[in-house]
Amino acid sequence: MDENLELLEYIVKNAEMGKYSCEKLINDINSKENKIKKVVEGILKGYENYYKDSKKLINKYTDDIKESGMMAKMQSSIMMKMDVMKDNSDANIAHILTQGLTMGIVDITSKIDRYEKDADKKVLKMAKEYLKFQQESVDFLKKYL
Repeated sequence: MDENLELLEYIVKNAEMGKYSCEKLINDINSKENKIKKVVEGILKGYENYYKDSKKLINKYTDDIKESGMMAKMQSSIMMKMDVMKDNSDANIAHILTQGLTMGIVDITSKIDRYEKDADKKVLKMAKEYLKFQQESVDFLKKYL
């Protein structure tokens, strides 16, 4: 697989899943008094931007964009809903988001390291910016843990 395509497909899938998860979390806490709502909305906007931008860039490499599967989304949605039903505190919501972001950080770091010498500079720049977005989101969420 082309390294540019692999990096971009990963960003598309991960940002789509992050976007979906944030939307579900916002829905789950919509009627609650959580202070973290604005933070989740900000992270959602970040995921939406990377999803949109990576989809635009990936079109240079393929017309067949592979996005996250419905089963993965459903499983994530059910687990989050149950978790929020048990504990809808800001700390728990920050924990849920931090877990997902941390998995994304590990994965994209590995891909950047693997393809740093071979990937197109524009694709690599997007991957590094996406990594930075995830790292900054985790740092910001630490206040709520």
